Parts: sequence; C-alpha cells; structure tokens
Amino acid sequence: VQLQASGGGLVQAGGSLRLSCAASGRTIRSVNMGWFRQAPGKDLEFVAGISWSGGTIRYADSVKGRFTIYRDNAKNTLNLQMNSLKPEDTAVYYCVGDAGRVPRVESERHEYDYWGQGTEVTVSS
Repeated sequence: VQLQASGGGLVQAGGSLRLSCAASGRTIRSVNMGWFRQAPGKDLEFVAGISWSGGTIRYADSVKGRFTIYRDNAKNTLNLQMNSLKPEDTAVYYCVGDAGRVPRVESERHEYDYWGQGTEVTVSS
C-alpha cells in the first residue's frame, strides 16, 4: 500500500484542519489505519487509529475530544479532523497502515507496515 497524506498547513491556535490520506496499490478494507506525528526535537507519537472494520477507535489523551479519525473504504481514504488546535499540535503527521489479520488499533510504531511521507502542521499562538 502506498499512502499519500495531505491537508497540512499553517493555522492559528483554536483553528481547524483536516488531514487526508489517499491509499493506492491495494484496498485498505482489511488494513487497520492510523496517524502518528513527530514534533521538532521529539519522538514519534501515536495520535489516533481506527481498525479496518471501523469498530475500534483510539486516540492519544492529548488529542481526545479535539481530533476525529474516520475512514472511507469505498474511496480508499483515511481522514483526521483536527479542531481546537494548539501550538503543541505542531508536528509532521504521518498516515500509517497495519496489515494485521485482525481488526485492532496499536499505538506502537513497529506494528505498522505502511507509512506515508508526512504532512506538516504548524499551529501558531
């Protein structure tokens, strides 16, 4: 699976952005999907994940209540709606896929088989 993330940009604190991830090469109907991010000088961090069935969704505590992850298997896309953005959300965001045989959401990077190129989000104060 090739993943192409888009939608990043510069936004003021309190604003919103929607990240999209277009998958190609195969259907993502049986791929658990998610988003990670890496802020300048910091480690990679799990943000949100959704199982291939859509029945399991998890968020990092830092984004819970502000971000919403959702997928459209018919369009082979994954999205992340980000509201009430904060300067600490500034990071490069990566779309990821886990080809696990069961629907699940994992928060460890090594569980993910596919990685997109990243899209940069900058939140100004």
